[in-house]
Amino acid sequence: MSTATIDPAKLDQFMGQAVGDIGAAMSAALVLLGDRLGLYKALAKQGPMTSEELATQTSTRERYVREWLNNQAAGGYVTYDPASKKYTLPPEQAMALANESSPCFIGGAFQVISAVMKAVPRMEENFKSGKGLDWCDHAHDLFIGTERFFRPNYAGNLVSSWIPSLHGVEQKLKTGALVADVGCGLGASTILMAQAYPNSHFWGFDFHKESIDLATQRAAAAGVGDRCNFTTARSTDFPNASGKPFDLVACFDCLHDMGDPAGASKHVRNQLAKAGTWMIVEPFAGDAPEQNWNPVGRVFYAASTMICVPASLAHNGPALCAQAGEAKLKEVVTSAGFTKFRRATQTPFNLVLEARP
Repeated sequence: MSTATIDPAKLDQFMGQAVGDIGAAMSAALVLLGDRLGLYKALAKQGPMTSEELATQTSTRERYVREWLNNQAAGGYVTYDPASKKYTLPPEQAMALANESSPCFIGGAFQVISAVMKAVPRMEENFKSGKGLDWCDHAHDLFIGTERFFRPNYAGNLVSSWIPSLHGVEQKLKTGALVADVGCGLGASTILMAQAYPNSHFWGFDFHKESIDLATQRAAAAGVGDRCNFTTARSTDFPNASGKPFDLVACFDCLHDMGDPAGASKHVRNQLAKAGTWMIVEPFAGDAPEQNWNPVGRVFYAASTMICVPASLAHNGPALCAQAGEAKLKEVVTSAGFTKFRRATQTPFNLVLEARP
């Protein structure tokens, strides 16, 4: 036990912070329930409701709904009018919790939290042994939640900002290009590009077969199945486009957690046309850890500890981490023979990097 003098004011401040964290952590389960049961969507659609009305609307039990609503009101997620005894989901909160097409939608993040908590027993052992935890070995919530978490950000930025920031790429896509989306997951980014550029053809690659199967189904449902081919493959062995090199290769939020990012970089270089471009979208991070000690960095370091680092270590990889930073990523990319590397654009959550031969 430390004999350092305790500052009561600092202790009170930290305990207040910890209580807030405990409340947020406990409430994550309730946000997940609100998402799964359609409670947020019902409040957004119907407007102010009593607990009885919300329970009836969602075919749930009032006693549970009442307690859920009071938790949400205590956290500022809903508001309450004592006179009418009705709860309201404000329009700002509705954008984040009820509207899945909104660039602010965060429902998927709570599915990821659910998967992360289920991984705790394995990770407890990994902290002692140094072993990894492969992406495929996580709970199913991780695959769906990750797609729902990233898709709003991609929908809000990919076509409107990220692709136009690359040298000459947008015009190629409009005219007709061959595109590889490596580490495509459930295909959200692939489908968004296919919808925006009808003259181009897209190949999505991921080593997780379940994700590839779902991506194929989603592309068909979106009406772009004829221009989106999804194939199970690794970042170090994905095939070319029927004998032709790719004009654009994209990696969204995945290079840092690959088992062999240097090998992936070399393979991208080999599969890319001479005048092709590699777009690398990564979590926003400074090169020094202390530059990332902020609310966004806190989220990314948590995800990195539980998902990204163990995914790389499961394949004896370098574990670059979700907060790798531009300098470390540049080192990996240029080691493969890319001579041009720059930060094309950025958001508070992402670095968009452009590499060319």
